[in-house]
Amino acid sequence: MANVCSVKRPTKFEEFRFIGDRRTQVVYDVDNIEDESIINELLAAEWVPELGGPAYTCFAPDTLFEARNRGYQPYRGNGSGKAGVDPDGDAAA
Repeated sequence: MANVCSVKRPTKFEEFRFIGDRRTQVVYDVDNIEDESIINELLAAEWVPELGGPAYTCFAPDTLFEARNRGYQPYRGNGSGKAGVDPDGDAAA
């Protein structure tokens, strides 16, 4: 599958594909997201008092499986914002 990224990976996460929002338990696939404002807003919310830390997190290993293992749900499929996209990379039937 070709990389359709229109968003450059954030500097502090340039080695990570999946970034999670700790406030909502949603994970974003930065390589396939089309609306960069989502990631920009997430990273702008650096410190969340209720969480005792930043609003965002990354995963090691950097996989969707690991994000799901930690209770995160993919953002509208694989993070592209498109409905009907399988989070594992296949088009939904």
